Amino acid sequence: MNRKGRIVNQRYRPITRLGLGGTGLGDMYKTTSDEAARTTVDAAWDAGIRYFDTAPHYGAGLSEHRFGQALRRRARADYTLSTKVGRLLVPDPVGEIAAPFVSALPFRRVIDYTSDGVRRAVEDSLQRLALGHIDIVYVHDLSPDAFGRDDYERYIRIAAGPGGAFEGLVKLREEGVIKGWGMGVNTIEPCLRALEASDPDVFLLAGRYTLMETTALAELFPLCAARGASVVLGGPFNSGFLAGGDHYDYMPASEDKHQQRERLRQVAARHGVDLAAAALQFGAAHPVVAATIPGASSPQHLQRNATLMEMAIPAAFWQELVSAGLVAPEAPLPTAA
Repeated sequence: MNRKGRIVNQRYRPITRLGLGGTGLGDMYKTTSDEAARTTVDAAWDAGIRYFDTAPHYGAGLSEHRFGQALRRRARADYTLSTKVGRLLVPDPVGEIAAPFVSALPFRRVIDYTSDGVRRAVEDSLQRLALGHIDIVYVHDLSPDAFGRDDYERYIRIAAGPGGAFEGLVKLREEGVIKGWGMGVNTIEPCLRALEASDPDVFLLAGRYTLMETTALAELFPLCAARGASVVLGGPFNSGFLAGGDHYDYMPASEDKHQQRERLRQVAARHGVDLAAAALQFGAAHPVVAATIPGASSPQHLQRNATLMEMAIPAAFWQELVSAGLVAPEAPLPTAA
């Protein structure tokens, strides 16, 4: 089945509409065996997925290591891989387990948003992945929600200034070490500031354009369209919440969120729709969205995501969401295949 999506940028190949996010392979919330990680990537490949995203932060290198092990048997020209910069991994005999990850390789994280830091981070990632190049690099978690306002302002001034991460990533792109770059964050503001300060290609935005929240519609998506930048959606289930979990944005969900999900479930039940399928398909319908990348830590989980992306959903379901005020009227709606 063809899952080819939109071209993110002419600098690199198209990516598939459905990708595989690497948090599960970094042992987020629970431990995953090496064998389960490998068979998950194999199942993704068999399902037609050719876009894979990881990060040094995920299990202190564990996710990158596992992706490299699983992908190095594949022809490098046949898939797109993204990873992230902003955290260098320094050897540490006991390792550093950082929530929401429950295990780690023997490294600790050091924040570095300088040009030299991102170059070293890319080189280190290539070693962990055992691959010759990386397609897309995201500046990871450079956001108020990760650091608080004061530290965020300090770090983004470093990243956007002379000798900072943005300048370094542009150079790496010009050198052909990477094909494109952007921000990998949970909030809108850092993406807007990167577009103001530099020339990013693509953003990995988690949780801000879902059936629970569409704040990206107001300013970011129109600006991306005007600038020719694309968006990859992370967290399409809002940390698993729309797929039935109890966490929203990595924290226990509030009562308001539970009530909002229940209203969505009631509409879905009236139309015989799987809410998780609607969550995946909704984000992918926007023209600036190149892919959506739910995490998966088992072949069964992966295959379920692939099936959900292809499920038929009646137009009346989307129309009721809009009329009930559960989806913004200006949001592009999925159409039948």
